[in-house]
Amino acid sequence: MRCVSLFSGCGGLDLGLEQAGFTIVLAVDNWGRAAESYAANRPNTPFYKGSVNDLTLSLMKNVSNRGIAEGVDLLAGGPPCPPYSKSRFYRKNKPRALADKLGQETMAGYLQVLRFLKPRTFLLENVAGMAYKVHRQALELLETTACELGYKTTWRVLNAADYGVPQIRERFFMVGMRDAQLDFPPPTHCQEGSGDRPRWRTAGEAINDLDTEENADDTGHFAGGQYNHFLKQVPPGDNYLFFTKERGHPNPVFGWRKRYWSFLLKLSPNLPSWTIQARRSNNMGPFHWRNRLLRIEEVKRLQTFPDDWHLAGRIEEQWRQVGNAVPPLLAYHLGKALAEQLGRGGSRTRNGTRDEVADLTSKP
Repeated sequence: MRCVSLFSGCGGLDLGLEQAGFTIVLAVDNWGRAAESYAANRPNTPFYKGSVNDLTLSLMKNVSNRGIAEGVDLLAGGPPCPPYSKSRFYRKNKPRALADKLGQETMAGYLQVLRFLKPRTFLLENVAGMAYKVHRQALELLETTACELGYKTTWRVLNAADYGVPQIRERFFMVGMRDAQLDFPPPTHCQEGSGDRPRWRTAGEAINDLDTEENADDTGHFAGGQYNHFLKQVPPGDNYLFFTKERGHPNPVFGWRKRYWSFLLKLSPNLPSWTIQARRSNNMGPFHWRNRLLRIEEVKRLQTFPDDWHLAGRIEEQWRQVGNAVPPLLAYHLGKALAEQLGRGGSRTRNGTRDEVADLTSKP
């Protein structure tokens, strides 16, 4: 099954789709670092470095070595999310959704490629904020355009933790199909464990083994900035609200809900990670329970990337690539459901085997 990938980044979504049986016949991204990472991990996949708004049918046929000539089964991708993120509720000076130039252009680019290719199905990913009423215009544009092109759409906000990812990460997914509506994959895990579904995977289960004897004394990069002494007092799994009057602190330091929720946010080894952001910060978490910034190897694990997945650039650039990605394990479950409903089955490919994902489900 042939898939065209837009806003491909370092390849998280694509890796999971490969493992579900899709072949990426063309990947697209305009960031050089992402292009370098993608090329290192998938050197034989045709890649176009540039804007989706520059794509034409002729250009895509040429770059894909005519890989799309016989048609495309799936168009997949997630337009940049800042216009739909929670941060825009706080940054009032920034436009939202389609009023944001980036949001308008990238959404228009995705829909233009959808018109060009007319795939059997499409998958669009974004932050959970896409489903907010304030962004209804963007959601209606997606639904209306898809309907005009002959697709039946359905959407849902999925939590990656419900699919074996050791991270509470809610994301919006819309799927359009010509002959049916997608039955989203049932969760494989749940918060406390129930019946045949085990409990959510924890951060400790994912990254504890990375604290070896060789690096046991390595506290990593300094975290918390001028608030480092407060970070050390925050209990694992808590944040700056620990130091508020409302939480009963004897000497309150911060006002109730006066900061970003991720301020001084610390992981607990007994819980899934909180959402990994695309920006590495010294006071916005999640931080390791040992009061340090996470290492890039740990961030990859929490996103279910393979340990040997290459990331180009400086640490900040690597972090951005991983933080922007769809966890490959979540992408696998979505891809498997799509493959089955497209009638081709969820077969595995030699180029992207299932066990390439950081396999957290088999750990005791």
